Formats: sequence, structure tokens, C-alpha cells
Amino acid sequence: MSVAPYPDWIIPPAEGYTAEDLDRLPDLPPHTELLDGSLIFVSPQTLFHMRMLRKLERALEAAVPDGWQAWREMTIRLDARNRPEPDLTVVSEHADTGPEGTYCDAQDVLLAVEIVSEESRARDREVKPRKYAAAGIAHFWRVERDEQGLAIVHTYEIDPATRLYGLTGIHHKQLKLDRPFPVDIDLT
Repeated sequence: MSVAPYPDWIIPPAEGYTAEDLDRLPDLPPHTELLDGSLIFVSPQTLFHMRMLRKLERALEAAVPDGWQAWREMTIRLDARNRPEPDLTVVSEHADTGPEGTYCDAQDVLLAVEIVSEESRARDREVKPRKYAAAGIAHFWRVERDEQGLAIVHTYEIDPATRLYGLTGIHHKQLKLDRPFPVDIDLT
């Protein structure tokens, strides 16, 4: 039995990959992200992750104001070497690049939502929020699971002077906010 050779992209170029490379590299695994020029492959998701994703997606679709859309699992082009894929985003209706579009630009994003998985904990808690804030994304939510398996949502808003996120709340059982738009979500 012969083993197929690894794809050429398995060995990155010395300068790393660019945001545009994600659309050119053949046969990348689904949901591949780019952080600091490195390809990030996502592990299979848990039932908690899938349920929270579905719950939040439905709630955001119902709550976003005119001119905005909730998108699921689409990459954001932050800069030439970073194209992460949040679980959910709220984007301007002008971000729609047509049926062949694979990403939106950071300036079109109002909110990025990450549902933390065991394998992505450091990226979702530290790396991605720092990059989202630096790119000017005004709001960020991080969803985690407590010891009983229940959702906790940490909400953040960018400080325009420092371009860093400030914590605006830690929500158990219910996510009720006025900003970036009114939303009331039962987390149980």
C-alpha cells in the first residue's frame, strides 16, 4: 500500500502565508485559519460548541439591526498575515462579496464571537481578542463552559484610545445587552 505524499503547502514559505493564500492553496481542510502567517487547522467541535453556535446564531439573526448581518464561520481579513475564522460575526451588509466570497474585511465587522474549545483556549482567550481589537473590531464575545457544562459569555468593547478590549460583563444564564445592539439570550 502506498501512502500519498503530503501536499506542498504543508511546508510553509519562509515568510509565512498571506491572507490571499487561503483561497489559493488546494485541498486545505475546512475552517483553516491564518494567524501570523501560519495555517491553523481546527479540531472537530463538541456538542456544547455546536449547540451554543446554533443558539447564538439564531439570536443574533433575530436581533441585528437593519444594515447588519450575522455570519457563521467566515474568515475576517485582519491584515496581510491574519485571517482568523470566528464562530460568528456581525458584519455590515456591504461586506457581502457575492456567492464566491470567502472572507470579509475587519472594517466591516461590528462583533466577533468565539466559542472556546479545549484545543483553541489560548488562541480564543489571548491571541484572537488582541488581534481583533488591534484591527478595530468594536465588540468581542467569548463563550466558555463552566464546571456544570453551562455557558458563560464574557463581553468586551474596544477602548478607542488604547485599541484594547475592556470587559463589559460576565453573563451566566442570560445574555442581556444594549450594546452593540439590544439582545436578550437565554443561555441555559
